[in-house]
Amino acid sequence: MPDAAIIIPHYNDVTRLMRCLSALQPQLSDRVELIVVDNASTEDLNPIRTTYPDVRLLTEPQSGAAPARNSGVANTTSPRLFFIDADCVPAENWVSTALAQTDHRTNADVIGGAVSVFDETPPPRSGAEIFETVFAFDNESYVNTKGFSVTANLLTFRDVFAATGPFDGSKSEDVDWCRRATASGYTLAYCADLHVSHPSRSDWPALRKKWRRMTHEGFTLNGTTPRARLRWAMKGALMLPSILPHSLKILRHPSLNTSAERWAGISTLTRLRFSRMLWMISQSATGRSAGR
Repeated sequence: MPDAAIIIPHYNDVTRLMRCLSALQPQLSDRVELIVVDNASTEDLNPIRTTYPDVRLLTEPQSGAAPARNSGVANTTSPRLFFIDADCVPAENWVSTALAQTDHRTNADVIGGAVSVFDETPPPRSGAEIFETVFAFDNESYVNTKGFSVTANLLTFRDVFAATGPFDGSKSEDVDWCRRATASGYTLAYCADLHVSHPSRSDWPALRKKWRRMTHEGFTLNGTTPRARLRWAMKGALMLPSILPHSLKILRHPSLNTSAERWAGISTLTRLRFSRMLWMISQSATGRSAGR
């Protein structure tokens, strides 16, 4: 029986899922089972069934990556749980690294890996792609200073998951779950050798949608008491002052080669921070989420 399960949530992204499975398939052995949990996609899933007949393809009717991941865990008995997203591309040694990191349980109870960003569109890069290149997925910082790992590259064990409880999709599920785990005494660590690549958001609507969702989840995680709402409003007010130091980060980033790229990144940063300020202040005033 497999002693590790790779769990991938999916919804209407067959092309990217096929790319992910193509990278994972050569790495698999009898020790590892591969589970895709689909959120009742409207896209045709037959290409997955035909090309990867050994993949366990499950359906979770409740929308959201959190219910899909929970369903994957519930439908396997493997003692080790490896989470990756459908749009990610794992490194060639991702599975072997995951197994090595969890073989003797000497490193940590929860392990987050590196996530780099790549563009799916040809140059020149859009402002959204530049923003993502500079700011997206600093998972080492998330693990070491903020106490969580993104679920796009996360390893843990069944007993840890059972004790911590399921992912909660009403909140920032990765933040909430990892902090519940560490609050229960489980250890969290970062592994740079556990690497996946994630596509950047290609345009403003995609970037806005991502941050609208994250603002909704952050507000829910923050709480809705009067004190919590005041704290959230203060965080929202800090969005504008944060533009200057983060603009300097864009200007100094080594992968940005032209002034046009740098100013496109700063323009997108400014637009996004202003939007987030308005969303957060509105949430604080009304006590209701800005929505996903």
